[in-house]
Amino acid sequence: MRYIRVRIRVYGRVQGVFFRQSAAIVAEKLGVFGYIQNLEDGSVEAVYEGEEESVKKMVEWTKKGPSTAKVTSYSITYEPYKGEFKSFEIRYF
Repeated sequence: MRYIRVRIRVYGRVQGVFFRQSAAIVAEKLGVFGYIQNLEDGSVEAVYEGEEESVKKMVEWTKKGPSTAKVTSYSITYEPYKGEFKSFEIRYF
């Protein structure tokens, strides 16, 4: 099994639409660890760690988000896997 870490940032109508809460539910189902947070510029950023296939599914979900969201663009960065998370959390600024 291969483990990976991905940082994704999504833009559009992604705050105030239950994006973070929905992501936490999907991450739990997929066994993905990390966090998701709103940023001051109106975007949402997430870091996902876990088994490669599950993280890739999480990334695909994040590109669209929940039905209430409208993702207009996104950026993805693959980072070295650290294994630093033991759960998935919603962070608040």
